[in-house]
Amino acid sequence: MARKEHVSETPATAFLKANRVAFTEHPYEYVEHGGAQHSAEVLGFDPFTVVKTLVMEDEKARPLVVLMHGNRTVSTKNLARQIGAKSVAPCKPEVANRHSGYLVGGTSPFGTRKAMPVYVEESILALPRIVLNGGRRGYLVGIVPQEVVRLLGAKPVNCALEE
Repeated sequence: MARKEHVSETPATAFLKANRVAFTEHPYEYVEHGGAQHSAEVLGFDPFTVVKTLVMEDEKARPLVVLMHGNRTVSTKNLARQIGAKSVAPCKPEVANRHSGYLVGGTSPFGTRKAMPVYVEESILALPRIVLNGGRRGYLVGIVPQEVVRLLGAKPVNCALEE
């Protein structure tokens, strides 16, 4: 059942507030390995508008963030080609946690521990509104997608695969 109470501040919400970004809060009951599909289901969102924050790395172990639709997968080959890398792969969970400062399943692109380049699936930017992780497992925030470009310098890429 979706809860409506306010969630205590996270580095992500502090970052959004500091940058005067209007956002909505969407707490839900977190399920291990439930992912974006689970949160979309319990909150009543289209999984296409629930955006996953994925911490990946290139062949030189340089971290990067990819924002992808909740019901799509990243084509790492297409992504690598578009960003000029030889290869891109997901980070191991403990490595992703270290880079972002968040636990996997609660990773937000906002307020990360380490500054990383951010790439956003270009079709996300065409949506009127998206929800993405607010910096804690079981907590999404709703924003207009152009904010990820404005605040994070996110570069549009075309690397989505149907799940």
